Amino acid sequence: MDEHHVATTTVGVRFRPAGKIYDFDPGPLLLVRDDRVLVETERGPALGTVVVPARPRSGQRGLQRVIKKADARDLAREDQNLQRERQQCRTAIDVIRAQSQSVKLVKIESALDGSRAIVFVAADEKADLRALGRDLATALQTRVETKQIGARDETKVTGGVGPCGRELCCSSWLQEFQPVSVKMAKEQSLSLNPSKLAGMCGRLKCCLRYEYQTYVELRRTLPKVNATVESVKGNGVVTKHNVLRQTVVIRRSDDGTLVEATLDDLVAPRAEA
Repeated sequence: MDEHHVATTTVGVRFRPAGKIYDFDPGPLLLVRDDRVLVETERGPALGTVVVPARPRSGQRGLQRVIKKADARDLAREDQNLQRERQQCRTAIDVIRAQSQSVKLVKIESALDGSRAIVFVAADEKADLRALGRDLATALQTRVETKQIGARDETKVTGGVGPCGRELCCSSWLQEFQPVSVKMAKEQSLSLNPSKLAGMCGRLKCCLRYEYQTYVELRRTLPKVNATVESVKGNGVVTKHNVLRQTVVIRRSDDGTLVEATLDDLVAPRAEA
């Protein structure tokens, strides 16, 4: 029975809040949501949290194994690692200042056993991090990998509160960034004021995506702007959509008056030639 379990199940593990979920082979362990586990990764052992309980494996092969459920000793090592990262951050800041580098330290992730560290930095332009990596390795006395991340990833790490008054989506639940465009704002009839469309990262707000597809679908049911229509309120040309109300504003041909009409008010909408 255990062999069957090993061969057919997988669990989803997350290493940080709002981080990506990775699949692992639980072996014979019976794991439930919120279990802390020690897993094997490409960078060595790491502590994570089960967020997706055991489920049938769908053709996945070569998954890393869950070593064991985390115990008090593992959790104590995690606390020590957090303290190590804080000290490493202070040291790294001094190194960056000494080099007069135009980069900003975002965070450091240290391996659970302290054998290596990943240093994440942000900069306005592409930076050459080779010299910085060598100096950091000497100062931190461990193997160091330096990575430059973008404005969105930097904000995800640092967190904050958005204009809506809630914790930023990227730092609380959004696992991966999706493309966002000004077209999405236009489709929702939002003001194209850059200060209102930009998030804390200075890029277009991720939430512009959330209702975009709904607006696209609802707009399809309405006659296009500039289309000539007939309605019980008078015939004329569509000048505006009220997408959520599913109405259109018509400029009547006979007197130029603007009237709002529902889809039921329209008699024979037709595209303007």
